[in-house]
Amino acid sequence: MAKFELKLPKMGESVAEATITSWLKEVGDTIEMDEPVLEIATDKVDSEVPSEVDGKLVEILFEADDVVKVGQTIAIIEVDGDVEEDVTEEAEAGEDEETPEPSSKVAETVEVAKATASAETSGEDYNSSERFYSPLVKNIAKEEGISAEELEKVEGTGKDGRVTKHDILAYVENRGNQSAASKGQPGKAIADKGLSSSVAKSEEPVVTGEDQIIEMSRMGKMIAHHMRKSVDTSAHVQSFIEVDVTNIWNWRNKHKAAFQQREGEKLTFTPIFMEAVAKAIRDFPMINISVSEDGSKVIKKKDINLGMAAALPDGNLIVPVIKNADRLNLVGMAKEVNDLANRARHNKLKPDEIQGGTFTVTNVGTFGSIMGTPIINQPQVAILALGAIRKMPAVIETPEGDFIGIRYKMILSHSYDHRVVNGALGGQFVQRVAQYLENFDKDREV
Repeated sequence: MAKFELKLPKMGESVAEATITSWLKEVGDTIEMDEPVLEIATDKVDSEVPSEVDGKLVEILFEADDVVKVGQTIAIIEVDGDVEEDVTEEAEAGEDEETPEPSSKVAETVEVAKATASAETSGEDYNSSERFYSPLVKNIAKEEGISAEELEKVEGTGKDGRVTKHDILAYVENRGNQSAASKGQPGKAIADKGLSSSVAKSEEPVVTGEDQIIEMSRMGKMIAHHMRKSVDTSAHVQSFIEVDVTNIWNWRNKHKAAFQQREGEKLTFTPIFMEAVAKAIRDFPMINISVSEDGSKVIKKKDINLGMAAALPDGNLIVPVIKNADRLNLVGMAKEVNDLANRARHNKLKPDEIQGGTFTVTNVGTFGSIMGTPIINQPQVAILALGAIRKMPAVIETPEGDFIGIRYKMILSHSYDHRVVNGALGGQFVQRVAQYLENFDKDREV
């Protein structure tokens, strides 16, 4: 029997570590290749780590709430055959020193994290403390307005008294009670009430008379904070334009069956709209910008990375990013759109795949809305909402005269930051998108 080291995979250039939120498998469990073994969380997204081999889980090197560096071994899987053994031997041969024991691994990770971890705080420096806090704990503290001084008083149940996710969430839930109890015995109120399982309890509604109090999810709190910050930062202005998409409607109906048979992909309207947006951004590159933190400089982006707002089963939204969207043809765009949307729905996105967006498109028409006024996805300066496509009576101009006909129409809603995008640029950009859509070649081959 050979042993395979399951390592924390690379999750994008900007992600160096992750927090283990839960183990989906236990020691002794049989694991199949690509089967999720554990769940992790970064500051950007939650995801699963799948097994790279078939085998049996024989050792778990980190506990829930531990912070792990990318590339570190997190579990040992026992496998059959020589192929996996060769892989393990090669990995061992490439190391400069022996793999430390689990206990020393945890200690090493804590020491590295103490030196490198940082939280994006507003006036609070959680790193000045001699006590170690994981990025997840610091983010929750930041979102809940817990000061560094207050965080020092939270009782930790983790290794060496470390504050875990369960501890901080329990403290938040019972903040008022604990503040009074902490004068005598810190943390005793939490322990007495058995709140170590508060994560599960927090998702259950609390009934008060006929009302229910439901704890917001971690992602929900992050979205709320991000949206509030955007409204406080950007001067939102909207422009609207009606678009005739009859040619696109008819063209898609003509080609969608053959496209799916040939490519194995559904041909939706989204990649067509994304293609038009990318072309319009090339025409108006000053839409593809961001503003420096001090508000004094404009950063013009080289790449066109389109964010695509996607609804999750729990009602939250996530924005995967189509990198270098202007370089994709329609087939490539369709494949990218379908892949990102599917993995977003199943929580399979990598952290790097929701970062780096330079412009966002959201389809409010999915829910039947004819238009919307979306909030800008910071640090971008604009976002485009696609309304529902509807059959509408319209005046059609011909050389023989005007007449009334039935056309497929939709409304584009363009929200932009009036600090750096004036009305002319904001209006011309959405007009150009409309022109690309209305002039869509109905004889185009795909």
